[in-house]
Amino acid sequence: MRSNNNVTKKKLVDEISSRTGLPQIETKKIVECFLDSVARTLIEGNNIEIRGFGRFKIRNRNSYKARNPRTGEPIEVQAVKRAVFEPSKELRKVLNTAIQ
Repeated sequence: MRSNNNVTKKKLVDEISSRTGLPQIETKKIVECFLDSVARTLIEGNNIEIRGFGRFKIRNRNSYKARNPRTGEPIEVQAVKRAVFEPSKELRKVLNTAIQ
């Protein structure tokens, strides 16, 4: 079984604060402002591209017909918008090099 290696917002704030020397309160405000800006930009239907890192964008999934696995009854699955992240070529290269 894999252990939980997720980085929380708190851990991210701690890391940035220690690397920059900024107080954690100020760092938390910056991180929250960044995340809020990403969310608002995506809600407005715009993509965010950070060169050398990747792109946040909205992907539309069309509605489709499916079946309820218990009853076999046909159902309509509604169309949804999903936020997705696509890493840049540079980030993929760094990740693949680090993993080997």
